[in-house]
Amino acid sequence: MNPCTFSISRLREMFIKHELSPVEFTTGILDFIYKKNPSINAFLHINKQCIDAAKKSEERYLKGETSKLLDGVPIAIKDNICTVDQPTTCASKMLQGYISPYDASVVSKLKQEGAILTGKTNMDEFAFGSSTENSAFGPTLNPHNLERVPGGSSGGSAAAVASFMVPGALGSDTGGSIRQPASFCGVIGLKPTYGRVSRYGLVAFGSSLDQIGPFASNIRDVCIILNAISGYDEQDSTSCNIEVPDYEKSLDIPLKKKEISIGVPEEYFKEGLCSEIKEKINKLLDNLSNDGFCIKKINLPHTHYGIATYYILATAEASTNLARFDGIRFGYRSGSSKTIFDLYTNSRGEGFGEEVKRRIILGTFVLSSGYYEAYYLKAQKVRTLIMKDFKDAFQSVDFIITPTTPETAFKLGEKSTDLLKMYLSDIFTVNANLAGIPGINLPIGLSSDKLPIGMQILAPTFREENLLRFAYYIEQNLTRE
Repeated sequence: MNPCTFSISRLREMFIKHELSPVEFTTGILDFIYKKNPSINAFLHINKQCIDAAKKSEERYLKGETSKLLDGVPIAIKDNICTVDQPTTCASKMLQGYISPYDASVVSKLKQEGAILTGKTNMDEFAFGSSTENSAFGPTLNPHNLERVPGGSSGGSAAAVASFMVPGALGSDTGGSIRQPASFCGVIGLKPTYGRVSRYGLVAFGSSLDQIGPFASNIRDVCIILNAISGYDEQDSTSCNIEVPDYEKSLDIPLKKKEISIGVPEEYFKEGLCSEIKEKINKLLDNLSNDGFCIKKINLPHTHYGIATYYILATAEASTNLARFDGIRFGYRSGSSKTIFDLYTNSRGEGFGEEVKRRIILGTFVLSSGYYEAYYLKAQKVRTLIMKDFKDAFQSVDFIITPTTPETAFKLGEKSTDLLKMYLSDIFTVNANLAGIPGINLPIGLSSDKLPIGMQILAPTFREENLLRFAYYIEQNLTRE
């Protein structure tokens, strides 16, 4: 049996009862990763030293010190999250071999909770992409069909969980980069409220949009990981000092179904949505209605501006954030430069991939003199309208249900030459980032060609507890085929 078919909660029980040891389990996991990863390319770096952490975990279990949330549990980390003992490359030649001098706050928290950090996962370079094809170290493949993409940019983390190489992983979500690959790979992926999880140590893409979140194969495991990484961090100025509930314990609180209203926005179910996805979601909505939930049609009138708004704001922030990679202080440095100007241009030209350079140019353009007001400032105003749409909607509904993606996982190379089609892969996810609200992908079945279908559930800010309880109800009662 593949060792990672065990859930995180089941693993903890087995460790406590001494039915399985953390060293034994971690050794089995590493062996499986070494066998499986060459065919999927989910991991860019495998942490051989994690056996040492497993030994310390085993000692704690033998002594009866079992209070840590993730003690002995292997977790994978997206390669844009800083780690002191493993490279952080952002899947880019620019940072190849780079070792951070500090751990990201989420990594420190995972270590404090006893997690075994098995390695760093592949991604679109600097998180710029929706397919994990833009990695400088080769694409990640979808475990369900090796001819398909796993989604992006956190495709490596999603694929690692979907292929049972790890029971849980961290990714980052700027415009759908957790939820979209979770949908393509058939796993749970949660983007928390902006400010719920510290971004300190996350290599920034869009600073007003980025959020770290968990992948797992079930809702309870997502809750456990979220418990471990959530909370205020004084090192992150965008971190919110709001009490963190016990997400796992909240799952056992019964839902008052007749008091819960679910909004279904018409804007998300128009032309362009795969018919099989629409049918699956409509069937589930019918089942929710039969169970006593109130289903309401709602409108989010500025939805269609989301993609344009996102790509203006995200690229503008990316252009600013990536200015630090100049070939001087760290990262790739061109060896063919004679002047300081040549050093800058050659290092960035050779170190960055095509998609990164494209977004830097676009972001620099919208921030330039004469275009700032026409594009960037206008996009900020539209963002405010999108935020208001959600705020108004949540006055009458508790949750919003939408597709996660317009289609199932597409073929490798299928959209590489059509950037508009690639960017539209995130059409259903970007607005949650613009609004700062939490969203989760929930697998709800398979298509006729056996590819996963995902459904997105959105909730008001800092209502992850309610969101996870509702998703858990669906998982336990309505998604088992």
